[in-house]
Amino acid sequence: TTPWTLPANVAVMAHPELEYVWVEVNGEKLLIASSRLEAVMAEAGVDSYRVLARVKGEDLEGLEYIHPLEEEVEVQKKLASYHRVVLSSEYVSAEEGTGLVHCAPGHGEEDFEVGRQYGLPVVAPVDDRGFFTRDAGKYAGKPVREANGEIIEDLRRKGLLFHEGVISHRYPVCWRCKTPLILRATPQWYIRISHLKEKFLEEAAKVRWIPEWAGYARFKNWLEGLRDWVISRQRYWGTPAPIWVCSSCGHRVVVGSLAELEELAGRRLELRDLHRPWIDRVTLKCPKCGGVMRRVEDVLDVWLDSGVAFYASLGYPLRREEYERLEPVDVIIEGHDQIAGWFFSLLRCGIIAFGRVPYRAVLMHGFALDERGREMHKSLGNYVAPHQVLEFERGGRDVLRWYVLRNTAWEDLKFSWRGLAEVYDDLNILWNVYVFASLYMSLDKFDPSAHPLEEYLERMRPEDRWLISRAERLTRDVTKWMESYEVHRAARALRNFIVEDVSRWYIRLVRPRVWVEGDDPDKLAAYVALYHALRRFLVLAAPIIPFVTEKIYLESFRVSEDEPESVHMLPWPDAREELIDEGLEEDMEIVRRLVERAAAARMKAGVKLRVPLPALYVVTDDEGVEGAVKRLVGVLQSQANVRRVEVLPPSHKTRLVKLVAKPVYRALGPAFKGEAPAVAKLIESCDAYELRRELEERGEALLKSPEGRVYRLKREMVEFEEEWVEGLVAEEFEKGLVVLDVRMGAEERAEGLARDVLRRIQFMRKIMEMPVEAFVEVEVYAPEEIREALEERTDYIANEARARSLRLVNRAEDVKGELVRDWEIEGYRVRIGLTRLKS
Repeated sequence: TTPWTLPANVAVMAHPELEYVWVEVNGEKLLIASSRLEAVMAEAGVDSYRVLARVKGEDLEGLEYIHPLEEEVEVQKKLASYHRVVLSSEYVSAEEGTGLVHCAPGHGEEDFEVGRQYGLPVVAPVDDRGFFTRDAGKYAGKPVREANGEIIEDLRRKGLLFHEGVISHRYPVCWRCKTPLILRATPQWYIRISHLKEKFLEEAAKVRWIPEWAGYARFKNWLEGLRDWVISRQRYWGTPAPIWVCSSCGHRVVVGSLAELEELAGRRLELRDLHRPWIDRVTLKCPKCGGVMRRVEDVLDVWLDSGVAFYASLGYPLRREEYERLEPVDVIIEGHDQIAGWFFSLLRCGIIAFGRVPYRAVLMHGFALDERGREMHKSLGNYVAPHQVLEFERGGRDVLRWYVLRNTAWEDLKFSWRGLAEVYDDLNILWNVYVFASLYMSLDKFDPSAHPLEEYLERMRPEDRWLISRAERLTRDVTKWMESYEVHRAARALRNFIVEDVSRWYIRLVRPRVWVEGDDPDKLAAYVALYHALRRFLVLAAPIIPFVTEKIYLESFRVSEDEPESVHMLPWPDAREELIDEGLEEDMEIVRRLVERAAAARMKAGVKLRVPLPALYVVTDDEGVEGAVKRLVGVLQSQANVRRVEVLPPSHKTRLVKLVAKPVYRALGPAFKGEAPAVAKLIESCDAYELRRELEERGEALLKSPEGRVYRLKREMVEFEEEWVEGLVAEEFEKGLVVLDVRMGAEERAEGLARDVLRRIQFMRKIMEMPVEAFVEVEVYAPEEIREALEERTDYIANEARARSLRLVNRAEDVKGELVRDWEIEGYRVRIGLTRLKS
């Protein structure tokens, strides 16, 4: 045992079910659990001993002993009547020690429990500083841990020390300074609740736990060990315990309000504060004996303060109606460490005061850790303050909110500056989508109130109806996930919608349509679809990224003064199920995948996306893929930038491949010796289809060399492989192949060249900070090798670049303009000059 607790010993615990033995060692008798006999003797270095008798643990109850420190600790003489064996099947182990456990109810929770069962006195001769008091006799005035050595020496001197050793085990320490703590029993105030365990379990089962697997099961385990609630603390700060005790007769009064306190005091109290020290100065007259009543010095457990928050925050009982209207609360949110904290305190106070659980649902969240998964502490140098995130060049309030809320709520978040920057990029994409939409809509003076969605549904392109469907699905999903407290799923869905669906797909599809001049119905349909999708996104995302959604709403989506003055005042939308087109969304997902694989094929072939290609073949036997391509062929053509799209079943793939015969050298060598290389060349150059036919029909084939030599080939000497026809590049996808024809003719090269020139002009407009609607004049010099190709496409370049005129000049030095730049395009030097025109 720990030596310093021996002065407080009052009993010895034995296990009722264990067998014990009386053992003789060097003329002395020892009592040890039989299962521990060999281990104890080995550890003590005892080789010779004799078992005298065996006895059942339960038969030891009441066996008396003499306290080993009776002479050193005077109080032990007064406790002699308690020095006997008591039984405990719970706290005595057959796996360690001797099978007998020293019991000091004043210095251990388990000991205290056993002491309560046997009515043992609680002795704790240790003061608040951790020093022995006068009751510790010889050891009085010493720090308890420093007395360990002296107590051991006293036992050794008296011949009572059988063995001394050091054992490593877990021990509680101060959370701040890590100093080992001392367990000491002290008088406290309790609220008796242990008899209400079944009620606690019944009420806790009514709560919705999020997540279920981590919530109720752990809470139920905690409640199974329900104990009475220790509500007092010996501190200065905190809510004073409202208990006054008569110094004469011991009568107690619990005061419930300031009015009651003044009534009991018989006077009006001029209190600066209801906390210490002012409340301690209030004395009452004892209603029993007329003596003086003073407040106990204790303050209340802080969990009692937090436990009554659900009604105290509503002013109950003074504002009873407000409390009755709002209770029980819909949800409480805290970390998963609050199973034994706030969740439990609220439940305790709810049952004590009202007989029921005060909340409907509990959402448990994880903790913010550093990138390595460690807790954040200033001492570790890994603590991140909120202001650092706000001041980070790629941070901000909405950035932090969207970043944190994407993390699964009940899992720990490993905070990463890189992850924060990625969310910043997503917000930038949102802003760019808004700028694109507001810019072109304002240029065309688009008024959404004059173009209701219903009037355009029938005339919309598939991609427009797809965006509407995605927006309605987003509404349905985000609503569902918000209501189920899966905010992380809602936050991720919002990101995927605005980044993947809108920015990286739909805007790519409709960009050419918004460049059309005038009130083109096709362009207006795109505006209607985009406006509907973005407005819906703003409402759904507002709780997560409230600042940017508010700014975008006020600048471009609050179309009249009659609308709410904040995005946060808009009603939450209901999803229109009739506008969700499952089939169209599946088709578009297939086409997006095909475009992605086509881009991979281009990269493999080293061909830019701006260069149009002759054809794209989709090789598949999947009806869903074939149907999607047929229904959205225009989308696939434009995004893959090909002139033709064709779907082929695998059996027709032969149009795209050629058969190649390859020699098997390990079979040719033994048969043809030194001539094997010549035979291999003949195999590689022959008609592979004819050679395979002969081998399949006859089992052998004859090859003739230019010199007239004839070689007889066996089947094992040749392998056949299919290779793509030259100029075709293939990429696999889940249900087949995407085959791209990268053989560019003059027409494709010329068109690619024109697009390259256009891209340079657009970049120069950006350098000149020209608004989208501004017109320019363009002059271009190009070498003769590419000049003709550009001449044929000047109208296309001028239209796309918003150029009132585009002139090709014969010499580079003749190019004039407000900004002149030289560019290298397809290996040629091209000079471009831009001049802005006044509107």
